[in-house]
Amino acid sequence: MISTPFLTAAAALLGLVIGSFLNVVILRLPQEDNSIVFPASHCPACKTPLAWYENIPVFSFLFLRGKCAHCRTTISFQYPLVEILTSFLAVAVLRTFGPSLEAAGYFVFAAALLVIIFIDIHHQIIPDVISLPGIILGLLFSFFNHHLKWQDSLTGIILGGGVLYSIALLYSLIRKQEGMGGGDIKLLAMIGGWLGWQSLPFVIFFSSFTGSIVGLIAMRSQKKGGSTRIAFGPFLSCTALIYLFFFTQILDFYRFYFFGQ
Repeated sequence: MISTPFLTAAAALLGLVIGSFLNVVILRLPQEDNSIVFPASHCPACKTPLAWYENIPVFSFLFLRGKCAHCRTTISFQYPLVEILTSFLAVAVLRTFGPSLEAAGYFVFAAALLVIIFIDIHHQIIPDVISLPGIILGLLFSFFNHHLKWQDSLTGIILGGGVLYSIALLYSLIRKQEGMGGGDIKLLAMIGGWLGWQSLPFVIFFSSFTGSIVGLIAMRSQKKGGSTRIAFGPFLSCTALIYLFFFTQILDFYRFYFFGQ
């Protein structure tokens, strides 16, 4: 579904602004007793509050040449990257679902996945404050979502959490060590709630496949063998985003491969 140029531009700008806020969430949420609202935006190094012209998404980073205007500390490239990715996601959901409630809901879902990706990469945790409400919101959203029945959402939650829990339990029994955190289990339940049980075969297979490749590379480079640990949340989240934007083609492939239709 193609949107007008005006709506596309508006979605892109909105995505940049929200992406700036997501950077704050990514930075502060893993820190205990740290508000994502207060204090106002400031330099992480010198703590100097940022003027409005230092807080314009992407453009301030370019204008300041990637350095704090006060202490000249290098600003992480992650800041404009998150803003650009959020802008891209806003445009993508608009073009996929049109100007609709579904587009708004799935933008919230996509933004949550983006936050999870970066937090899990840095800290190897998936905050419950995102995944647990996300499970409930996914089910509630299905009652207003023309692309997903509530029964499919509920089944997705049960199967999503159940499948990974079973895999994690089996791994721990065999290897006598934890192979998958509870955060991944809750994340897949959240994905199942927003995308339905139909998404789970693709999400589980493709994330496991790509995660295994990266894991083998990490084992070789880190030389830690079976003790090598990588964050699995980014693989689940990225695969869920692929399904979100290409679910029609993926479901058509299911039907052709299994039923020849």
